[in-house]
Amino acid sequence: MSYQDFLASIWHARLRDVAEHWDRARGGRLMPAWNDLDATVLRRNLAIVWAWKYDRATDRFTGRLAGEEINDAFGKSLRGTDMAEFFKDFDYPDIFARHKRVVTEPCCAHGTGQVFLHARRVGRGERIIMPLAEDGVTGDGIFGATLYDPRPREWEEGAGRIAGETVTFYPLP
Repeated sequence: MSYQDFLASIWHARLRDVAEHWDRARGGRLMPAWNDLDATVLRRNLAIVWAWKYDRATDRFTGRLAGEEINDAFGKSLRGTDMAEFFKDFDYPDIFARHKRVVTEPCCAHGTGQVFLHARRVGRGERIIMPLAEDGVTGDGIFGATLYDPRPREWEEGAGRIAGETVTFYPLP
């Protein structure tokens, strides 16, 4: 699997726009740096993007940015917050493992289904996660975007729960 497979797996055009910007920002490098991302290009999608900075020495993530729709889904902002603290009431070990895999392998991740189940939100969505690296090689953060429909058309009262999120990882060469 490759970046092209990752891009082809993305259903929603807004998420594809975010992924394509990440790809353009990396240029000829394996991964872009945080400063390579351009908020003016992402303007239309800023409400759905989020980012975490990763410290290899401490093996911890710190919140860097989250758009309005992400903050609304959690009822709080992740900015400046340690990931363990932010997700302490959610499914931190699984969330940490997923994010660490993206930044250290490195790879891109695509998820669909109940993307905010860990935030106790019933609904369906789609998520992408991509690694960042100041030097273009050694991962030091992640950048993602999540779209969420709290009441998707496929879900009706009494029809039961939608299955949890399915995540596929796409290693970078």
